[in-house]
This record gives sequence, structure tokens and C-alpha cells, in this order.
Amino acid sequence: MERVVRIIGGGLAGCEAAWQLARRGVAVELFEMRPGRMTEAHTGGELAELVCSNSLRSLSLTAPAGLLKEEMRRLDSLVIRVAHGHRVPAGSALAVDREGFSRTLSRTVASLPQVRLIREEVKQIPAGFVIVATGPLTSPSLSRHLASLLGSDHLYFYDAISPIVTAESVNMELVFRASRYGRDPEDYLNCPLTRAQYDRFVDEVLAAEKIPTRSFERFIPFEGCMPIEEMAGRGRETLAFGPMKPVGLIDPRTGKSPYAVVQLRQENREATLYNLVGFQTKMTYPEQKRVFSLIPGLEKAEFVRLGSLHRNTFIDSPRHLLPSLQWRASPTRFFAGQITGVEGYVESAACGLIAGINAARLILELEPVVPPATTALGALLLYITDPSRKDFQPMNANFGLLPAISMPLRGRARKERMAQRALADVEVWAARLEAELGFSHSMGWSPGGS
Repeated sequence: MERVVRIIGGGLAGCEAAWQLARRGVAVELFEMRPGRMTEAHTGGELAELVCSNSLRSLSLTAPAGLLKEEMRRLDSLVIRVAHGHRVPAGSALAVDREGFSRTLSRTVASLPQVRLIREEVKQIPAGFVIVATGPLTSPSLSRHLASLLGSDHLYFYDAISPIVTAESVNMELVFRASRYGRDPEDYLNCPLTRAQYDRFVDEVLAAEKIPTRSFERFIPFEGCMPIEEMAGRGRETLAFGPMKPVGLIDPRTGKSPYAVVQLRQENREATLYNLVGFQTKMTYPEQKRVFSLIPGLEKAEFVRLGSLHRNTFIDSPRHLLPSLQWRASPTRFFAGQITGVEGYVESAACGLIAGINAARLILELEPVVPPATTALGALLLYITDPSRKDFQPMNANFGLLPAISMPLRGRARKERMAQRALADVEVWAARLEAELGFSHSMGWSPGGS
């Protein structure tokens, strides 16, 4: 088999994968269709263009994105190194000069002797070693090809995401466990609302600031994907007959059915995360936090993911991918970036890092690897590839995905201990990988400026 890895897509994941392959001496063909064929969101032809925010989120180790970035730094991530080189003031966050960041990444990747940059659209996944890193705006031609390979039911084009909160932040004195009509075990947490609380909630949903829907985000108007504000706009009682329907639920504290409920469904095996069932929305993030805090039991909720509804091509990763990001049906083919169902710049680049490492290991006749489950990166990969997961939706890195610690700590102290454990484990893991290939932890090379 040809000993070259073809990477489809020159975004954050594709660039990171190319770097990880090149630093291991593996030949790369990196395909990027821009600027010959543009997407509806990109404006130029540089690699790794940041379409939305210029922020890679917090640098604090007690923030999940901060821990993930530090793990990536210790694994010699090109994206993180270049981001620090183009940092702009943003408090404790890592924000970058967009143009300088993309320009430096483009020039760095294109100058690597192992990398050949090819500016053309790929419409079908080729044979051999391949990393698909085409992102949420995968071209229609390649999307159709993926659908034919994976089955149309396993490739999603419209992403309806409900918010997720940490279990420890829910006020259990106000919620109760039950399933409608007692048909199932008491799997749901139910936040009961009185008529007055419901009316106020609807008023605030309707009045909240919304994110404008762009042309490439027009969603198919099927009921299961309807934002709660659009349902509320159809009539004041629509939510009470939809996702907030109280029928079949009895509050044990009152012996009566509430006027309305918000149901929380367990999100992970450890029961540390719960999602708000049916609460996809186009409200801005600050407005979501404000409005959802009006729900009894969620007054001080910690949100690890907020709701959204937008065009986002991603595959059913739990069904199709191994934790190494290999396609189960064809292990020389990998998927990386947002097409795997991770959310966020950092998470996308992190997937590229792992796909690049593992594609290189296959070519070098080594077994693919997965970071320890105690790390932010390892926990995220295990989450998105867990074959028992149903109704898969995209996810950011968050502490709720990591295994519990034995110490009885809460809040910041718990996160600090988790971060310490993660970094200790990733150091040992990284050292083992480097020793297997016989080269140092870093190549001793630093990307240049703009």
C-alpha cells in the first residue's frame, strides 16, 4: 500500500494532522478546495481560517478548554503553538489575530518538506491512508459520497443541540425523578413550573436576543428540530404541549401534576451531566444562561454546553468510529475535526492531532493509540465514539466527561485535582509515544511570525 496519507480539508484539524504526520517523517498530500471552490462561510483561501470567533477559549486549567489546550501543548500541537504566537489581549482567554494566525499556519504547513498542498476539491474518499477533516461545511459532493458509504441515516446536516448542565449544579430540592406515566424507571429529572413561572419563562424566551440565521444555516422545518422560541411564537401554550408537557408526571411533593416541566435526561454513564430535553434554541449564549436560570432547580446551573440549531455536517461517530478515530469499516481511513461531532476550535484541532498520530503509527507499523481516559482529550474521544450512545449530538470538552476522583472535592478544587491528574497522565503517555519512535518530545522548531 502507498505510504502517503491524504488529508481532505485544510482547517484546524487538517493542519494539525499534517504537522503530526510530518514530524514523524510521513509523506502527506493535503487537499483544500479553497479558494477555487468557496464555502458559504469562508472569505479567503488561507488554511485554518477562523470563521466565527477569534477565541480559543480559556487558558485556565480549571476550564475544560484550558486543560485540553495544555494537553495538546505537551503533545507538541502546531495549532496551539501558532495561536500563542499570535495572541491578542483577551483576559484569561487565548484569542488570536485571525489573519496572522491563519497566514502563519498556512505558510508553516505548506513549507514542510513532507507535505504537498493540493488546491482542489475531493468529491470521493480515495483508497489508502486518508484523514477526512472537511469540517461542518463539507461540500455537497463529498457529503453525498459520505452518505452513500455510511448510510444517509448516519450523516447529519442540521444540528439541533440542547443545553447540558452538570448534575452537581442542579438544585435537587426543587426537582423530582420520574418518567411520564411511570413507563420507564425514574430516569428523568423534572423541573416543575407553576402557571406563573411558565408564563414568565415564555415571555422571556420571546423577548430574548436571538442569533440571526445565516443563509447556509437555514434549517429544515421539521418539528423535532424546531427552536423553542419558534414554538413559543406559535402560541403561549405550545411549549406546554411540546417539550414542557407535564402529562403523566406527578410531583411527589404536591401529589399533583405541575403546570409544565423541563425534563433533564442523563447524558453520560457517570450521571454527572444532564441535557435539557427538546431545548434547541437560537438565543444568544448570555440570554440562554439568563432565561434558563428562571427554571426551578436551574437557578445556579453550570452549563457545559449551550443550545443551538445550525447547519453542521457530522457523522454518527459512536456507530462508525473507534476511539483512535479510525473508521470501523476501513481502518486506514480516519475522521477528524467537527465532522466527528466535536464542537469548538480546540476540540477540532485535538482530533486532528490524534488522527495524525495514529495514521503515522499505522504506516510505521505501530498500533493506534488513545490518550488516557483521565485526560480531557481521551475522555472526549471516548464520549464521541461510545457505541452504546444513542441520538448522538456534538459535544465540547468538559469536566463532566472525565472519571470521578476519589477525593470528596467539589467546584474549583475538584477541577484542579482532575487537571493535575490529567496532565500527569498525558506526560507519561506522551513520553511513551516519543520513546517508541526514538525522537525527542519536541522537534526544537518554532513557527515563525506573520
